[in-house]
Amino acid sequence: MEFKDLDPILHNELRLKVMAALDSLADADFVYLRELTKATAGNLSVQITKLEEAGYIKVYRSGEGYVEQN
Repeated sequence: MEFKDLDPILHNELRLKVMAALDSLADADFVYLRELTKATAGNLSVQITKLEEAGYIKVYRSGEGYVEQN
């Protein structure tokens, strides 16, 4: 068996936490992810944008902002 290289986008601890949280959920709102990861709103927003740009998640913006894994 051969392992594929880990995508560098997932090397960041906060991005990996977001992906792990979404693995067991259909979606999550921004506040929930911020509280779960103990991240600042600004840092979480930046990391969510990077995951979205990489195609890992979809973000639905509303009052709270919802995130779901692709």
